Amino acid sequence: MIQFTDKDQQQFAEAGISEEKVLKQITTFEEGIAMICLEKEAVVSSGILKFTEEENKALIQYFEKAVNDIDVLKFIPASGAASRMFKSLFNFLESFDPKQETLDNYVERTGDNAIEIFFADQSLLPFAGIVNDRIQGKADSAEEGHHLFVKELLSEGGLNYGFYPKGLLPFHNYGEYVSTPFEEHLKEGAKYAAVAANARLHFTISPQHEEMFKGEYDRIKNRVETETKSTFEIDYSFQKPSTDTIAVTLDNQPFRNKDGTILFRPGGHGALIENLNEQDADIIFIKNIDNVIVPEYLEAISNSKKVLAGLLLKIREKAFYYARLLDDNNIDPDQLGALKSFLENELNVRFSENFFGFSIDQQLAVYKDKVNRPIRVCGMVINEGDPGGGPFWIRDIHDHISLQIIESAQVDLTDEVQQRIFKNSTHFNPVDLVCSVKNYKGEKYNLLNFVDEKQGFITSKTKDGEVLKALELPGLWNGAMAYWNTIFVEVPSFTFNPVKTVNDLLKPTHQISK
Repeated sequence: MIQFTDKDQQQFAEAGISEEKVLKQITTFEEGIAMICLEKEAVVSSGILKFTEEENKALIQYFEKAVNDIDVLKFIPASGAASRMFKSLFNFLESFDPKQETLDNYVERTGDNAIEIFFADQSLLPFAGIVNDRIQGKADSAEEGHHLFVKELLSEGGLNYGFYPKGLLPFHNYGEYVSTPFEEHLKEGAKYAAVAANARLHFTISPQHEEMFKGEYDRIKNRVETETKSTFEIDYSFQKPSTDTIAVTLDNQPFRNKDGTILFRPGGHGALIENLNEQDADIIFIKNIDNVIVPEYLEAISNSKKVLAGLLLKIREKAFYYARLLDDNNIDPDQLGALKSFLENELNVRFSENFFGFSIDQQLAVYKDKVNRPIRVCGMVINEGDPGGGPFWIRDIHDHISLQIIESAQVDLTDEVQQRIFKNSTHFNPVDLVCSVKNYKGEKYNLLNFVDEKQGFITSKTKDGEVLKALELPGLWNGAMAYWNTIFVEVPSFTFNPVKTVNDLLKPTHQISK
């Protein structure tokens, strides 16, 4: 049994982490996390809906008719730093000497074709003009110019973009101004998340970036309000220290820093379920900070979101109807049959084989449990080789089958059957969700009650030259929403335009037509 010191207990208290929680996490390290058992891939006609143009139009109209009578929020995870996006440029800055080799030699030596593309299309980058103005006349050769460009872009003495929050980087060059993902999310929010021309947006950010985000909003507020003819309510939250997870040694003992304190690490984006749980709205759109698009596609993006939201509202209306009947004990056998059909065919609920062996009261309890849950409608794009999670039917340790978004790291790909199911997946998760988080009485669900704690990740890290094991919480749209009612819908591929590397900014979907 691990014994914690008084100093350890004080550290727990200051972070808002209970000793019980720490011990539970250590037990998770000891026992390991079982791989997910894929039952089959979710495809169109079996777990994924695909609508006709007429059906899309009807759902858009349904949403537009209802939206002024509900509270709407757009929730954007935005705490990511830009350092990973500039990985190839950091490598270039560190290992390229403009006096010793040419760019062609560097590319040949390192095999880094990304840097070749970066400089070939440099003028198309949204920050090119800003950087060039700052370095004008300072380089004596093309090679020095390349090196100086990257140094000015990334270094602390220059623009320092390598350490910016990704949400505040220049993404789109409008000519008269350059916009950030933060600004583009406001424009999007005005299109599909506004009620009476007022859009509410919530950004989860790092505490050290709060003033930067607020300053950016003050700078662009008048321009965006004029352009969108909307007003905005913006607020922010931070990942809670209480969601950090303990790191352990390879023999599952608490990993200690050089000063004797226990090392805790951020629990990953799954920790944001607590931030989401604090939001008060009837429906909540969720979309990552770097997945934005230029105005040319904005109407189509907006319509896609309205399709998902219209479907959510229609499904929610039925769920509320049946939940009320069950609470009033006013449901006849025909309605029970219709309820079961609704749960199976529209909410993708699967009942256990022995369900009909239950008593009537037991069956009613199951129905109440299944219908009274948060609902998420998730857009899915056709898989074109992007890394990340996808939609699957899974079987849990209790033999319950459900629809889930699963990452490759959760699957035993050495198992031929599991590997085949994973590779046969036709769609990809672009993080495009619309959520209902209240019951029919208008009471918010406690979203923490619907998390599958067994869907976390154990990873290997290093600290001060020593190897350690780290624990990531169940992902926000993976295990953190495991017990939600889930619906997948195919959406157009242009709805997925993340900027994972700097060269993604060169794609047509990030170029302003002039």
